Amino acid sequence: MSDQFSAEISSRICKHMNEDHANAVVIYAQAFGGVTDATAAQMLSIDAEGMNLTAQVNEETVPVRIQFDHVLADAEDAHQTLIAMVKQARVKL
Repeated sequence: MSDQFSAEISSRICKHMNEDHANAVVIYAQAFGGVTDATAAQMLSIDAEGMNLTAQVNEETVPVRIQFDHVLADAEDAHQTLIAMVKQARVKL
């Protein structure tokens, strides 16, 4: 894990996304993770290259890895990328 994405930063981003943007995490799983029938999802970790989620499908927990379209530079890049991805996903879905 790079310095830009220490366990602390990953944890902070995941906590924020799971608590304040849970619907966005489900949308990521559906649009970018290919789990179109996900009913819930949780962000487990984020690094410079992607994010790890779990998605709920028919009461089963499925692991999901989503690669970013570029290597993230820092936490601010992660913030902007996650916003852009949710906008793209809403158009896709």
